[in-house]
Amino acid sequence: MRTKVGRWLHHVIELSPMPRFEWLRGSESRIRRFLKRCRWALLCLAVLLAWARWWPMAPLFTAPTSTVVLDREGGLLAAIVASDGQWRMPPADSIPKRFERCLTEFEDRRFRKHWGIRVPSLVRAWRQNRKAGRTVSGGSTITMQVSRMALGNRERTLWNKLKEMALALRLELRMSKDEIIRLHAANAPFGGNVVGLEAAAWRWFGKPPHELGWAESATLAVLPNAPARIHPGRNREALRAKRDRLLNRLLEVGALDSLEWSLAKDEPLPEAPLPLPRLAPHLLATLQGSGHLGRRIATTIDRSLQERITAMTDRYASLLRANEVHNAAVLVLDAPTGEVLAYIGNLSQAEQGGDVDLVRALRSTGSLLKPFLHAAMLQSGERMPDQLVPDLPTSYEGFAPRNHDGEHSGAVPASAALARSLNVPAVRALREHGVERARRMLVAMGIKGLNRGAEHYGLSLIVGGGESTIAGSLHACRSTDNCRRCRWCAGG
Repeated sequence: MRTKVGRWLHHVIELSPMPRFEWLRGSESRIRRFLKRCRWALLCLAVLLAWARWWPMAPLFTAPTSTVVLDREGGLLAAIVASDGQWRMPPADSIPKRFERCLTEFEDRRFRKHWGIRVPSLVRAWRQNRKAGRTVSGGSTITMQVSRMALGNRERTLWNKLKEMALALRLELRMSKDEIIRLHAANAPFGGNVVGLEAAAWRWFGKPPHELGWAESATLAVLPNAPARIHPGRNREALRAKRDRLLNRLLEVGALDSLEWSLAKDEPLPEAPLPLPRLAPHLLATLQGSGHLGRRIATTIDRSLQERITAMTDRYASLLRANEVHNAAVLVLDAPTGEVLAYIGNLSQAEQGGDVDLVRALRSTGSLLKPFLHAAMLQSGERMPDQLVPDLPTSYEGFAPRNHDGEHSGAVPASAALARSLNVPAVRALREHGVERARRMLVAMGIKGLNRGAEHYGLSLIVGGGESTIAGSLHACRSTDNCRRCRWCAGG
């Protein structure tokens, strides 16, 4: 009795009128015997493919990433190293076409044509290593390199190579080529404590990846090949030679013309790692402590305005220190939208407490609450602008408010008392309006820090007895990721 495979094969060979099966006629028994002998191998192959495609797979890369703050246009404002001391940015959505072309020409020219494993390359590498008596070539595709990074860059043994190949097959069956090359760009080592293309572009060239030229892209494309032995700080001539060979190859395949090639070869290598931008260090620290550790955070900050305000505070720092003012903060808002356009948490050269973010720190409100009390009393009809209010020596159960000049003016219009920020009329107004009533109104406005009862603040609330922040309920973060944990959401 024929098997199902035999019946199907007989049907294809005998009944099909298509001429391409003509050469199989008379060979049915031999093919059937071949399939019978290989049935276990075919079964194992089917199981392998099913495992690679559908079996659950743990996350490939779990290393911590840097916290990155971006401006409203997506430019880098500030970043901090990951918790393991590496510059490793969160994965980006795309990589520049120039870098991708350089990487594929240098590492894997047939990257988009194979299934993660290229047998001729492995055979070539085996022959070269056998002839040299040591490992001189790996024969790995870009997908296999991603597998080796995910497995921890283990020793190059036959068993580890088989594991890399198995994982590469899984990646090819589960991901697109664009996703695989982004994984490579985000996790490849680039010398020192620099991991990933974005961190490398900033550390070695001081610019984002999409602004890299051909020479810069070629330099970064060859770095992951041997980052411990060859990088801009070590074996520079060997690095230049590898870069120039890649540029020659790009000229041969027409990726760049002769003028671009000539200019690229004349570009120097970077001398030393560069510092990353630090335009909003206090905002970075605050957001990192607010549940955004290791994230890429988009904000409403205007980079140009942030730079101008930073320069302004630096100019006034010496004058402030001369007046024994060692700290200052600036928050610039767009009034119609409430977006934060500039955020200076403290003086960049502060000698005392420079790491404290004064925008978020609770501090005495001073006389800032007087206009709100005045507006509330105007709205309720308790006070008119021209109404005379007493500015006389006053004491309430041991609390005796005084004006800043120590003088009293007798009877003054309410608007003049507010304009001169007189303390005595303000305290009298708060007693008339009610401390708890005023506190609830201020909290409803979004003023943070007034979370205790009226008996705690008393009448001193209106002259600095309470604490709040410059930020209040305003926000800088535009990210919607993990919004419920974020105290900075809804800003953009």
